[in-house]
Amino acid sequence: QVQLEESGGGLVQAGGSLRLSCTASGSFFRFNVVNWYRQAPGRQRELVAFITDSGSTTYDDSVKGRFTISKDNARNSVNLQMSSLKPEDTATYYCRAVIGGMTYWGKGTLVTVSS
Repeated sequence: QVQLEESGGGLVQAGGSLRLSCTASGSFFRFNVVNWYRQAPGRQRELVAFITDSGSTTYDDSVKGRFTISKDNARNSVNLQMSSLKPEDTATYYCRAVIGGMTYWGKGTLVTVSS
């Protein structure tokens, strides 16, 4: 059984930075892919970025050039470095991992960007 936990959310001013972490526990973190999603109030959950086991990364156009996804094998985590944050980045951010054909979700971490 794998448990995912997001951390690093908080309140930041526009133009600031935050680093989110998705940490896995309960099993060795051999993922196939790890995604970061976000959901703003009243909106559908949307894919922000993902990283594959080979290290290949993909970003939504809205965050390209501002967000960086990376993996930290030593800490069993995948990070999302967010820079040049905008008020429209305000959302709950969720980590999703596919491991051995199974899909796991974290409970989310709230990011609030003030103007």
